[in-house]
Amino acid sequence: MKNKAPFIVIIVILLIGITGSVLVLTSPSQRRVRVLSDQQEVYAADLSTAADTTFDVSFEGHVNTIEVRDHQIRVLSADCPDQTCVRMGWLQSASMPIVCLPHRLVVEFTDDTQEIDAVTR
Repeated sequence: MKNKAPFIVIIVILLIGITGSVLVLTSPSQRRVRVLSDQQEVYAADLSTAADTTFDVSFEGHVNTIEVRDHQIRVLSADCPDQTCVRMGWLQSASMPIVCLPHRLVVEFTDDTQEIDAVTR
């Protein structure tokens, strides 16, 4: 019995760490989003206060339809061949933006603080 106690404690600590990591990675700390088309910002909003809306983003004759609803954002439809951006669903994590490579579209959470980080100085 005494030999099993340290292993049980280690397993519990590992499970708590893994659960905490998953929660941190999947829930964004900020609710501010931006939509970029060919690296140009075409939409920015705070999802906690944004009104429900749908709008189109065009690039070289191709269109992506973006939907903001119930304080969430997603690519509702696209005329690209693979539809990966549509299948990604609602934007969930800052570490996993919605990207449409053929149309050079990015939907991502953003941090408004314009601080210089340690890497880029």
